[in-house]
Amino acid sequence: MAWSRQYHRIVWLDSNDYTDAYSTFDAVLAVGEQLDKTGVVTTTECLHHVLNREKDWWFGYFSYDVKNELEDLSSANFDGLGFPTLYFFQPEKVIILYRNQLRFLYRDFCTHEIESDFLQIRAWEGTETWVGEQQHSVLLQSRLSQTEYLTKVRQLLRHIYRGDIYEANFCQEFYAENTVIAPWNTYTKLNTLSRPPFATFLRLNDKYLLCASPERYLKKSGSTVITQPMKGTAPRGVTPGEDQRLKKQLAESQKEKAENTMIVDLVRNDLSKSALPGSVTVKELCAIYTYPQVHQMVSTVAAQVSTTKPPLELIQETFPMGSMTGAPKISAMKIIEALEVTKRGLYSGAVGYFAPNGDFDFNVVIRSILYNATAQYVSFSVGSAITAQSDPEQEYQECLVKAKALRQVLETS
Repeated sequence: MAWSRQYHRIVWLDSNDYTDAYSTFDAVLAVGEQLDKTGVVTTTECLHHVLNREKDWWFGYFSYDVKNELEDLSSANFDGLGFPTLYFFQPEKVIILYRNQLRFLYRDFCTHEIESDFLQIRAWEGTETWVGEQQHSVLLQSRLSQTEYLTKVRQLLRHIYRGDIYEANFCQEFYAENTVIAPWNTYTKLNTLSRPPFATFLRLNDKYLLCASPERYLKKSGSTVITQPMKGTAPRGVTPGEDQRLKKQLAESQKEKAENTMIVDLVRNDLSKSALPGSVTVKELCAIYTYPQVHQMVSTVAAQVSTTKPPLELIQETFPMGSMTGAPKISAMKIIEALEVTKRGLYSGAVGYFAPNGDFDFNVVIRSILYNATAQYVSFSVGSAITAQSDPEQEYQECLVKAKALRQVLETS
């Protein structure tokens, strides 16, 4: 990752040594140095064409606002970041780390650089990685006051009591203007604190994503598709005893189980649009996963699909991830769009890759810092699931728990 700083387009995906039945790589780096539009797509129509035409690697993201192309929806809220709605690029170089081996997958015109690149990468070992990057503390502001947040959650609850929806993920933004941050340094600090299984560093010229996501959106491997919705969060304890108590409390929480199960039902329905009859199965329901900052409740849903199913259609039929919307999905998205004051953009979207064989893997963009270096605007958003059992004050505190690592890396120099 340190070696990649010379490039203007970078996607770094890091599992932080988490392995499970669905792991493919330990880490992947994709880079491109061309500054023009060659090998870049920014619309779903173009992406569909290139995926069908060119059996190659494509790395990039779907922002949350791709939903507006899939349904009769719109987004008119404030956007201080200015990221494209969708962005994928055809990398010149892909380097895969798996089980202590590196695979160099280079385009034909630069295969002669593999050996010299490998030697340069080795040369970074044991050196000061971020020389020249000085991180200053960032003064963050909340887009919503606590009072405004509580008022909007009560409005959501009225929608739930009336029967418009039965769950909604409501988010708020923390931001800083006229601010310069050190992207590589900040990402390293965030990743060291969080150590999540779907960490991402993305650079697209002057725009950066520093992502500590613990959640997978959707993965395709051959004819198998899996999704791993995450709903239910608890802080880590100060002592081992307190930590176990908080973990047990989360595992036994009827409210958190209800939230998770609602989203499992939603994603089962999403997958059924493409799945072979009878193949949608819940592999894991409301399991507790522990990370350095939090305990999380995670479920795993799998399905079998036809090998002739276009990969992009699987995304279109399930996007955005249900854990970031609520249910029913379209109604929830309309209501939260009206109550939130910031355009989500890349937050709540998905970053990942399409492989030459049609497989893909995407995370959910949460626990993430977004930065536009030209606009000098830095931002992160956090949210929680609102159900009939929600207490507005407790939901606000859950947001602060999720924001803890993000604030810590930005507010301390």
